[in-house]
Amino acid sequence: MSPATGVPEYEVHAIRYGRHDDRLLRENFIPPLKETVDLHDAPMPMDFFVWVLRGGGRTIVVDTGFDARESAARGRGIVFPVEDGLMALGIAPGTVRDVIITHMHWDHAGNHDLFPNARYHLQAREMSYCTGPCMCHPMLRSTFTVDDVTAMVRRVFDGRVQFHDGTSEVAPGVTVHLVGGHSQGLQIVRVWTRRGWVVLASDASHYYANIDQGRPFPIVSNVAEMLDGFGLIRSLAASADHYIPGHDPLVLRRYAPSLSADMPHIVRLDGTPSKS
Repeated sequence: MSPATGVPEYEVHAIRYGRHDDRLLRENFIPPLKETVDLHDAPMPMDFFVWVLRGGGRTIVVDTGFDARESAARGRGIVFPVEDGLMALGIAPGTVRDVIITHMHWDHAGNHDLFPNARYHLQAREMSYCTGPCMCHPMLRSTFTVDDVTAMVRRVFDGRVQFHDGTSEVAPGVTVHLVGGHSQGLQIVRVWTRRGWVVLASDASHYYANIDQGRPFPIVSNVAEMLDGFGLIRSLAASADHYIPGHDPLVLRRYAPSLSADMPHIVRLDGTPSKS
């Protein structure tokens, strides 16, 4: 379905800011992939992204990544700081007015002071999750950082958070959709582009293989919601070439650089992907 006349087409950029080289295949699937050869300990690195939507006079940032302190604490490398990626695209963080947080996990909701003038868009269910009784369980709270959560609480009291309940329009041509699964209030983002509806799946599908093979990621609050989320992603995207997983290094291979070949950490997702 096409949007109404007058809805802008957005550029969509992925900024790869972090990397986990030592990750293993068995850490990314339940049940583990079954092969004729045991690949459980095969390497399967993970990339970390934030995304930028630009069109109709608006710049919207999706997720805010993690900073150097969290990088050291979690043992995940920063390869291209989020601020540097934004500046390379000509975006001064202080000018950004809207930030969508797909969920409050440590690698999506950090860099607390980077967007001082932005309104944050978050599912109400996610805020209830990361400030409620579930955080009494060490296993569940391990994917959150208390400073990220308290920073969001302060934004609430400063009048800088817009809560969403299910499906909402953030701007013409940009909608958010509650998925849950990986985190109770995880939301995905659908954006209108020159090639149709593109869905930023974030952690509703970490890798293409999670959704394409129907195998959930192991960090999950509700497996059924995660599996149902795969179907929602497909229904919202224009085709199987129109959804973008949250952590897959293949994204950088399938999409052309936004700026130049010597700036490989930023790719443009509103162009046609390569399957090579």
